[in-house]
Amino acid sequence: MNQRDDEQAAPEGNSDDAAPKAEGRLPFEEQSDSPYEPLVRAYEPQDTTESSPDEDDPSGGQGELSDDRAEPTSGDETAEPSVETAGPTADAESTTAAPDEAVGDTPEPGASESASSDTPSGPEAHPAATAATREDVSGSDSEDITEPDPSTTPDADADADVEQDAAPAAEEPVPAAEPDGTAIIPAVRVDDAASPEPTDGPVAVPPAAAAPRPSSSPAAYRTPAEQVWAEQQSALAADDEPPVTEHPLGELDGEGAPSRWPRAGMWTVAGLVVLGGLYVGAQWMLADTVPRGTTVAGVDVGGLDTADAAARLDEELGPRAAEPLEVAAGEATTSVDPVAAGLTIDTEATAEDLTSFSWSPSRLWDQLFGGSEADLVVDVDDAALTTALEAAATGIDVAPVDGTVRFSGAKVESTDAVAGTAVVVDEATSVVSEGWLVEETPLELPTDSVEPDVTQDETDAALAEAEVVVSAPVVASVDDQSPELPPEALGDAASFPAKDGALVLTWDAEALDEAIVSRTNDLLTTAEDAHFEFVDGRPKVVGGETGTRLDDEQVVESVGAAAVSTDDRTAEIELVTTDPEDSAESLEELGVEEKIVEFSTPLTDEPVRTQNLVVGASKVNGTLVKPGESFSVTDALAPITEANGYGAAHIISDGEIIDGIGGGLSQMSTNMYNIGFFAGYEDVTHKPHSYYYSRYPEGRESTMFVGSIDMVWTNDTPYGVLIQAWVGDGKVNTVAWSTPYWDVTTSTSDRSNVVEPTTQTVDSPDCVASPAGGDGFSVTVYRKVSHDGSVDKDEAKSWTYKPQNAVECE
Repeated sequence: MNQRDDEQAAPEGNSDDAAPKAEGRLPFEEQSDSPYEPLVRAYEPQDTTESSPDEDDPSGGQGELSDDRAEPTSGDETAEPSVETAGPTADAESTTAAPDEAVGDTPEPGASESASSDTPSGPEAHPAATAATREDVSGSDSEDITEPDPSTTPDADADADVEQDAAPAAEEPVPAAEPDGTAIIPAVRVDDAASPEPTDGPVAVPPAAAAPRPSSSPAAYRTPAEQVWAEQQSALAADDEPPVTEHPLGELDGEGAPSRWPRAGMWTVAGLVVLGGLYVGAQWMLADTVPRGTTVAGVDVGGLDTADAAARLDEELGPRAAEPLEVAAGEATTSVDPVAAGLTIDTEATAEDLTSFSWSPSRLWDQLFGGSEADLVVDVDDAALTTALEAAATGIDVAPVDGTVRFSGAKVESTDAVAGTAVVVDEATSVVSEGWLVEETPLELPTDSVEPDVTQDETDAALAEAEVVVSAPVVASVDDQSPELPPEALGDAASFPAKDGALVLTWDAEALDEAIVSRTNDLLTTAEDAHFEFVDGRPKVVGGETGTRLDDEQVVESVGAAAVSTDDRTAEIELVTTDPEDSAESLEELGVEEKIVEFSTPLTDEPVRTQNLVVGASKVNGTLVKPGESFSVTDALAPITEANGYGAAHIISDGEIIDGIGGGLSQMSTNMYNIGFFAGYEDVTHKPHSYYYSRYPEGRESTMFVGSIDMVWTNDTPYGVLIQAWVGDGKVNTVAWSTPYWDVTTSTSDRSNVVEPTTQTVDSPDCVASPAGGDGFSVTVYRKVSHDGSVDKDEAKSWTYKPQNAVECE
């Protein structure tokens, strides 16, 4: 049952004793707590004059109910139709009294009161109604109405009428009107065999006998449920063990009441099925066409089917897909070849994505209201793209700049550290594959900051240290001298190279030594190597004096500490003694004691040639070849220049005799070859002359030419060898001083393949005429070298000389 808004206007009464009523509510309703909201009919009296029922009225004193009822105070409540009733007045009064008493104080069992015209109206007439507490009886079945106790009903006939199940409704007596014009009419109706279903609206009361009442007096009535409940309450008051009573409307409410949810759910499911069918049908019907207004990479494909959309994408995007893709990292830009990077557009897959069946509501929305920019399907070769981006990154990565500090004399300059950037290739692949042909170029690639090895903090620290270095001079205290090193000298010797991410103050030791020595007087002495001199024709060791020098490590440590100090800027330095490279003791241990080889060759009558040999002998004289070292004739005679005392004399060039600087020095080469040959030393290289000259032994001589022909042998003994050379007695003389080690035996073969000379005509401005010389021939030289009976070298070297033809110049 639906509850109504019971804030109805109270009827106006004529009794001066009536208690004041709250606006829009009956007096007993203001104090009601019962869950049964009474349906009250308030009829506005047409006449305010008090009157009693007319006993002579044929209708039993009942007038017609007035339609002038108080308007409901709630918009949800509607006025009920008026009901005319007829019946004896006495019966109506007795029937009505029970509910009123049940609401208030319960009378003794069997007791009853009859309403009369003297019964006060309003709260005084029904004191129990104004104080009763109403309880919820929801959950009881309206058809299961408990029979009221006859002892609580003054009129048995009226109860009998209520108990009839199938008989037509009997006329109910209507109580006589109260003095204030209010009549209470029970809304009891026994209709068919089955009780009616509860309704949400007011209960209709069929025509019944009612006591006559003035048509102008208001009336109120109870529902059957309230009537039964009031009677049960009267019975409970008279019984020590009140019976368990179920409310007549119990099955219409609470846990046992019929639920409306199944039917509502059924209709909901049905509606969803219908809507789903419509949705699927719409999606299927529109699936073959691209939504209008749809673009892909700026190409409009709206309204096209799959094939046409793919064709248009091929036509529009194909040329663009072959163009280089511009990428950037900050301000640096470069390009990537999409083909080499493994980027390929898939226009068919793109078109199919736009036209295939979809459950997505957004697809249907796009079909109905227009699409937007759609994704382009791109096939990506991840390996190729990574390789291409790594190559591109080398051109747009920005290397970090290390901070630097440098000296310029007494001034200090610095360069700030700057972080670099490097492309994050792993992230850049997504940017390129997703932005290709879609985003504006150049595509900005993600980068990471790359910190420099030398940060700004390190640079600032080094700069502060450098400024202290050149802030004042440093005094070097060394060997009773105190040279002052000015800031300029300190700056020239100092630097700040980067080491392991830091700028480290570093000193140039040679520059510091020079700065100190140049500001002193004869501070250092040079060590003199020991050497051999020939005294009275014999070798003698002379020299070998020690010297003094600055210790580089000590100078750097002492000057460096003073240079970074702000108070004590004095560097204490000590000189150290230096030994010669060759001391006297070391030379004496070489075993240079006796002559082991002597060899001489005669001079010619050419003065320039002889002078060249004099100069050459002076350079070779005193040469010491230590064990394991080699002798080179060109190194010993160099430089062969006029400035070094050499002149132009006959030389052989390309088989011709011409003049050249140092002519005749091959004789010194021959002498030194024979020194090594007979000493048993290892022959490294030598070459005999093209023509044979009788002043030399056959096959055992050597020429030389700077830059192309040299004579070299190696001292392969444990002793040193000292060379003595001079020009005298018409010969070039050479001697080897050492300790004998090798035993050498030699021999030379006879000439063979002899060729006599002829005359040769030469057409050259440098031609020198000469008479015919010796014959041409072949010869072999043998050498066996041994030590303590063990042969170390067994050699046989052959050579063929050309005939020395006569030369005539044209």
